[in-house]
Amino acid sequence: MKSDEQNYFIGVDVGSISTNVAVIDENHKVIESVYIRTDGKPIQAVQNAIRIMRNKLGCDLPIHGAGATGSARQLTGVLIGADIVKNEITAHSLAALEFKPDVRTVLEIGGQDSKIIILRDGVAIDFAMNTVCAAGTGSFLDQQARRIKIPIEEFGDYALKSTNPVSIAGRCTVFAESDMIHKQQLGYPEQDIIRGLCEALVRNYLNNVAKGKEILPPIMFQGGVAANKGIRKAFAENLGYKIIVPPYYDVMGAIGAAILAHEEIERKPRPSKFLGWNIPQLRFRTTGFECSDCPNVCEIVEIFKNNQLLARWGSKCGKWDDLSLIHKIEGQNQSSSDEILVE
Repeated sequence: MKSDEQNYFIGVDVGSISTNVAVIDENHKVIESVYIRTDGKPIQAVQNAIRIMRNKLGCDLPIHGAGATGSARQLTGVLIGADIVKNEITAHSLAALEFKPDVRTVLEIGGQDSKIIILRDGVAIDFAMNTVCAAGTGSFLDQQARRIKIPIEEFGDYALKSTNPVSIAGRCTVFAESDMIHKQQLGYPEQDIIRGLCEALVRNYLNNVAKGKEILPPIMFQGGVAANKGIRKAFAENLGYKIIVPPYYDVMGAIGAAILAHEEIERKPRPSKFLGWNIPQLRFRTTGFECSDCPNVCEIVEIFKNNQLLARWGSKCGKWDDLSLIHKIEGQNQSSSDEILVE
C-alpha cells in the first residue's frame, strides 16, 4: 500500500485474551486490522501486532494519532506512545456508532469479560460489565471447544445443526462444564449439547450483565464471541430482534481507539506521540517495588524503554505519578519526562 496525502490513525486494544490493532483514515474507513492472541504477554503481543500490521500495510504509513484501550490500556499507551488512552466502553460505543449511527444497544463479549452498552441519540447513557465470572466469554468457549475436540471456528456451526438442544446450567463455568460432561455421558449428540450451552450462556448474560437494562433495536453484537453463530441465534431468539454483527466485530475496540485518537488530535492539533513502526525493535521491560511510606503499601509498576523510565503507576496517593521522583532499582536511577493522557 502506498502512502498518500490522507491522515491515518492507529488504535490498539489489549485484553487478557486478544490484542487488536486497527488503522483508519481521516474518514474513519478501516484500512487494515490485526487480531492476535495476547497469551499472557501483552508487551510482546503489542510488538508482534504492530509488526504484523506493518507487513500487511506494505509501507510505513504516516500515523497522525494513536489511541489505546482495553484492560491493559495504561501499559499499551506507554508501549505505542498513545496520544489518548480511554476505557473500553467509550471505544466500543464510538466504533458501534461509526458503523450504525442509530444503534441503541451494544452487546459485547470478549475473551474474559462481557459488557452491555445502552445508547440513546448517539450517546452512551448506561452500561454494565461482568468481570467476575468467565461464563459465556471467549476463554470459556475456547476451553470447551478444546475439551470436546471441536475447532472453535466450527462451534457455532455445530450449534445450528441441533434440532433438540439440551438444558445446560450456564450460571457458572464450573457448573456448565460439569453439566456438559454429564450430558455427554448420557449420550446426547454434541450439536445438541453445544446448542444448549449457547442458549444457557445467552440466558446468563441477559439475566446478569443485561439485568434491568432496556434493550432496544438496533442491536449490535461485537467482540470475538460475535463470530459464534450459535450465540448470535440464541440472542436473536431470546430478544426477538435482529442481531447486527459489524464487519470488524472482533477489533471494534481498536477502531474506537483510533477514532478517539483522531478526535484528540483535531481537538488539540499537535504532532502525534506515536513511537513509530519500529516499536517491535524497541526493548521494553517492566519492574516494580512496594512503597512503604504509608500503611497502603502500594505496589508500584514501572516500565522502561531502552533503560529509560517511561511511566509508573499503582500509587493510591499519586506520589509516584511524578516521574521526576527517583527510585533506585538494580543500581540505576531512572527518570523520564514523557507524559500520557490517561482516563
